[in-house]
This record gives sequence, C-alpha cells and structure tokens, in this order.
Amino acid sequence: MIKNSVKWLDDLAKKDYESAKTYLSLIYEEKTAARYVKKIRSAKISQYRAEDILRASELPVLDSNNACVRKDRRKIAAGKKLSPILLVRDPNREKVIIADGYHRICAANYCNNANPIHCQII
Repeated sequence: MIKNSVKWLDDLAKKDYESAKTYLSLIYEEKTAARYVKKIRSAKISQYRAEDILRASELPVLDSNNACVRKDRRKIAAGKKLSPILLVRDPNREKVIIADGYHRICAANYCNNANPIHCQII
C-alpha cells in the first residue's frame, strides 16, 4: 500500500451533484433523488474512514487495478485534490448509499486508509 496523504477540495463541482442525482434516480423516484441532492448541497463536510463508509454501504473495495481507481490513485500520488464524497443514509435499506465518489473512496483506501474521507452526508 502506498502511503500518501489524500487532499480534498473544499467545494464540489456541479458535475458531482449531477452524477449523484443520476445515480440516485436509479434507486429512488426522480423527485426524491432531486430532494436528496438539494439536501446534500447544503450539508457540511464530515469526515469518516474509508473502511467505515464501505462497511456502511455494504460495498467491497474495488480492485486497485480498476481503471477509475487507478486514475484517482495517480491524482493522490501527484498531490491533486479530490472532490468530497456524497452520501445518503437510507434507514429503509439500513445502509449508506454512495451517491458519488465510490472510486475515490477505494483509491483513498489503497493510498492511506487511516486518512479521513471528506464527505457530505445526509
């Protein structure tokens, strides 16, 4: 495991929220997805460990050779900042939905799983 410090952007790009809405629209009705994204936009940045987010979402760590994970690992190694992760707590499913940033979480986990992941969670 490469031990790099993960740096995070203070704000998200519009595309991150759009990606989250697209993904959430697969799980929830369009209006519900839009409402969640609106709430996420106003959520403060929180910090959690990658392994905890992955456990709460019930998702595995993607392979380190996954193209998107590899791309994000290169960004981390180059000292570039990553966008925070967007999360939705879903009590009906009893898990956390990663609305945007699954590859970034996996990349950060490989680079240094002790660093906190910056996220917006509702």
